[in-house]
Amino acid sequence: MLDFAKFTKYSKPGPRYTSYPTALEFSDSYTYDTYINKLQNQDVTRPLSLYFHLPFCRNACYFCGCNVVFTSKEDKMIRYMDYLKRELEILSQHLDCKRSVIQMHFGGGTPTFFSAPQLKEIIEEIKSYFPNFVKDAEVSCEIDPRHINEDQMKVMSNAGFNRVSFGIQDFNEKVQIAVHRVQPYEMTKGAMDLARKYNMVSVNVDLIYGLPYQTLETFKETLALALTLNPDRFAVFNYAHVPWLKKTMRKIDETTLPLPDEKLQIMQYTIDFLTSNGYKMIGMDHFAKPEDELFKAIEKGELHRNFQGYTTKGGADLIGVGLTSIGEGVDSYNQNFKDMDEYENAIDAGKLPFERGVVLSEDDQIRQYVIMELMSNFKLDIRRFEKLFNIEFASYFADAIEALKPFAEDALLSMDEEHIVCSETGTLLIRNIAMPFDAYMKRHAASSKTFSKTV
Repeated sequence: MLDFAKFTKYSKPGPRYTSYPTALEFSDSYTYDTYINKLQNQDVTRPLSLYFHLPFCRNACYFCGCNVVFTSKEDKMIRYMDYLKRELEILSQHLDCKRSVIQMHFGGGTPTFFSAPQLKEIIEEIKSYFPNFVKDAEVSCEIDPRHINEDQMKVMSNAGFNRVSFGIQDFNEKVQIAVHRVQPYEMTKGAMDLARKYNMVSVNVDLIYGLPYQTLETFKETLALALTLNPDRFAVFNYAHVPWLKKTMRKIDETTLPLPDEKLQIMQYTIDFLTSNGYKMIGMDHFAKPEDELFKAIEKGELHRNFQGYTTKGGADLIGVGLTSIGEGVDSYNQNFKDMDEYENAIDAGKLPFERGVVLSEDDQIRQYVIMELMSNFKLDIRRFEKLFNIEFASYFADAIEALKPFAEDALLSMDEEHIVCSETGTLLIRNIAMPFDAYMKRHAASSKTFSKTV
């Protein structure tokens, strides 16, 4: 049984650790020449994971924290496609594109804002540069059910897409109006039916708790409706209200947001409801059916985490293409320009649209391993770590071990010389448990407006 009484004292700002170091540490001190050198010298035996950012949306969803361009103009989208093609051509000059591709993801924005012929054109262009997708490649797309039709789903299915993720957030009409995203159940069911018709292997739905006017009772109704769709996975996110970072969030009336106690009740009910209906918790915020490959991976301690979320596809170099996309190498992260003019200007100059990044020090790589193991698998094999890095864990992380003692006393984790293992309640505070291993936290601790709250 989860002990929610312990949660309130752990509510504080903290990273979500889609990377370590986090994007706050990216800077322009990581130069373009260094980035190109890193690309050209990647280990060609390592496979590739590709991310393509398709940033356009017609209207703003007020809760959204993504990098989005709002438009309804066809010419803007055609222009962006042209720049994507040119970026791929420049990329091919610096990267061995014949390496195996084990993962590709379309994110946004709304990728299906592009028409079926446009999606087909984008996919064919990608595959002309990256011809070696492995047979069991994980090929996925984020989909807004308000913008999907059969022609688009057919194009994706024919191109090898096998996973889709539908944004639902909440089915309650009052909540939908408040966040500027009206999406009736029937519309979402229609999108789900298309995914099943075109043989998507795995269908995920996204829900968010903590939105305006949500209550435990209204969210119960949303969960019950979502369950009728029979998704393979649920992602149930805690709404991160960061209006100082995202202007559209300023349109939300903060007095309508549920209080922390109500959010905890929603979280507890969600866990109980989904687990009693055959889903298992995996990773942070995620639930999957027991036969799902993510659940099998966490049982083996082989779940991985990157900017695309949880995956079984580890050991790959992530290549980010498009506006604001992030890439990841063995010892570096890089990010493209967020501003469209700067993105285009770089490509016009014959350069990749690289803006900033970070090269990981030896200490960064050591801490990255620990944090990502905890975030992905909720446990750390200390002996395996010591063998991998030839470091005595207890002395290297003496301060972190001390900081974790209150968590052990609260039964949020168990800790001995060989393992750190989170309890069921501890998994929900995994961001807090990872933070003592973060060497950069002290630098950001004074600011309450750097990260969203962990609870």
